[in-house]
Amino acid sequence: MRLKDKVAIVTGAGRGIGRAIAIGYAREGARVVVNYSRSQHAAEEAVDEIHAAGGRAIAVRADVAQMDDHAPLIERTLAEFGALDILVNNAGVEFNEPVLESTPETWDQTVAVNLRGAYFLGCAAARVMARAGGGKIVNISSVHDVEPLRNRAIYSITKAGLLMLVKSLALELAEHNIHVNAISPGAILTDMNRKHLTDPPRRERLLTQIPMKRIGDPRDLVGAAVFLASPESDYVTGTTIYVDGGLLLL
Repeated sequence: MRLKDKVAIVTGAGRGIGRAIAIGYAREGARVVVNYSRSQHAAEEAVDEIHAAGGRAIAVRADVAQMDDHAPLIERTLAEFGALDILVNNAGVEFNEPVLESTPETWDQTVAVNLRGAYFLGCAAARVMARAGGGKIVNISSVHDVEPLRNRAIYSITKAGLLMLVKSLALELAEHNIHVNAISPGAILTDMNRKHLTDPPRRERLLTQIPMKRIGDPRDLVGAAVFLASPESDYVTGTTIYVDGGLLLL
């Protein structure tokens, strides 16, 4: 068990990629805080699944876009499990909005969750990790950190910002033995993109761009997420692992 006795917060973990990572971490021995903002029932179901498999987890509500929610999330983690070793910044939002129709409100909402929330929650977690001698911060980005997505300009911009967030935090936190990395998924079927990825014409077009010839599943991210949270990655920081079936090759 590669994460035995470690404590992890996974944001946005009620569904999709976050849920898969939370369950995967618990399977590897971690005690997991399943964070959610609105999906309480889904988060509690994830906790029940972890408990049924013999793991330990709790569901904790916090909106990463709200700075005042960060400290209570970390405090609850420390009160329940006594440590914080791993943070997965997974919570994210996107809006289908052409550039010429974009609004400041969409910008603010997207940046608040995808970039500002990830940065400041990462800093808050890092202060705890530094006092304990180290830790791991894993940021869930997207292949659109380097490849723009039509009608998702603001989303793509925030993911590009995560590239520099990872490098900047990794540079300054290395002296505290804190590793900061990212995973950039390709086309992964989640509730966020289900309508788009299950539309037959769109799906067929997309499959022609993926050398592996399939849409990804949230479980496809678990291996990379466990690696980046485990001692196996102790000489890895400031980098991004692309889990995309080869999408960026074409």
